[in-house]
Amino acid sequence: MEKTRLGTMEYRFLALIWENEPVSSMELVRKCSEEFEWKKSTTFTVLRKLKEKGLINNNDSVVTSRIDRKDVEKAESESFIEQTFSGSLPHFMTAFLRGKKISDDEAEELKALIDSYRGM
Repeated sequence: MEKTRLGTMEYRFLALIWENEPVSSMELVRKCSEEFEWKKSTTFTVLRKLKEKGLINNNDSVVTSRIDRKDVEKAESESFIEQTFSGSLPHFMTAFLRGKKISDDEAEELKALIDSYRGM
């Protein structure tokens, strides 16, 4: 994903598209009204902005994404860790886990995950 930063609502809007695509623009208006209490004009404004950014298609009033959810999640999380923790994953984990207890199963799952990426 190119370095396009998404606002919180843009991300939530994209998530709604990913969960329902292909989705008609009018169905998206209905869902945005329910989920976000948006007016039709707000939905169409965000649609236009995301289309201008090259993140969605809106052809014949059918909306689809042009970018994979996992790619967006990866780029957004990398950007957050870089900006907030100077790119240090251990610093992020320390801050995230501070004051929390994790189960033995969660600890083993994290160890296995780290081992699977070691040396890549």
